[in-house]
Amino acid sequence: MSRLIRLAGADNNDNQMSPLMKAVKSIHAVSSSGDSILLEDIKKQRASQDLFGKLNTPSLNIDTESLNIKGIPCEWVRPNHKHDTRHIILYCHGGGYTCGSLKYARVIASKLSINAGMAVMSFEYRLAPENPYPAALDDALTMWNYLMQFGYGAREVVLVGDSAGGNLALELALKLKSQGRMLPRGIVLMSPWTDMTMSGESYKTCKDADPILSKEYIQTARFSFVGLNDKFNEDIKHFKIEDSDFNYADPKFSPLFADFEDFPPFLIQVGSNEILKSDSYNLYEKLIRDSVTVTLEEYEDAWHVFQMMPFKKALRAMDSISKFIDELIY
Repeated sequence: MSRLIRLAGADNNDNQMSPLMKAVKSIHAVSSSGDSILLEDIKKQRASQDLFGKLNTPSLNIDTESLNIKGIPCEWVRPNHKHDTRHIILYCHGGGYTCGSLKYARVIASKLSINAGMAVMSFEYRLAPENPYPAALDDALTMWNYLMQFGYGAREVVLVGDSAGGNLALELALKLKSQGRMLPRGIVLMSPWTDMTMSGESYKTCKDADPILSKEYIQTARFSFVGLNDKFNEDIKHFKIEDSDFNYADPKFSPLFADFEDFPPFLIQVGSNEILKSDSYNLYEKLIRDSVTVTLEEYEDAWHVFQMMPFKKALRAMDSISKFIDELIY
């Protein structure tokens, strides 16, 4: 069964930015490093994201527990009241594979924990460009193995990821499948990055409507992720990327082109203004072709991973995730 749901309106294909999107873009511009590949600039963006996480994390109704698993900093986020202890969420944070930390991840992890009524495990996987592919995937697999050894079964885990974390969640599930192992109970993706070939139509239709992402940013992120930074001198801030010969269509980079036969149910959420919108729609269509149960929700006048912000639209999206998980488990 598949469902496509457009909430509160149709596609925003007029290539225009609403007043709300303009405000979001102004806020984002303060912390963004743009298309700079300099590690110095990337570290500044990481610090800005940590501050954002500190300011936007719900402070009530949650408890946190920090731990370290084989050198990977990770954190349990749990409701501080009676909750489901049989099932958990493994959350992969976003950040273009170049940014993100436990502080940044705590925003979504807390919302997931409160809304779903269960513990969430998030982890600080190694980031590019210092640690290119497959470092993040290796860390994700280490975390999965830890949870299995800790006593959880695959069917007791819901896998969640946003943006690059959505890419990582898909790659983790595909790695488990390739190893002949059981897959998680279900998969939730928020604005997932599924196609590093950048071939989606939304790169054109949402070019001027997206307040967060740009084609240049996606290019630099994928460039860092696959480990091609060393081709450029560190003092070059902006450059013309010459990586057209690199095979970004390889499923290990672009899970859109993988085989999802026998995968568990999916919930995908995306904003109408995203240049990555096609990444969600094309994955939705691919999952249907592979006979996977999937629901795609498009939120009108919404941006990349809007679920992080304290808006009604984000609350509605988190409620939908909670309902999806309830239907999976109970």
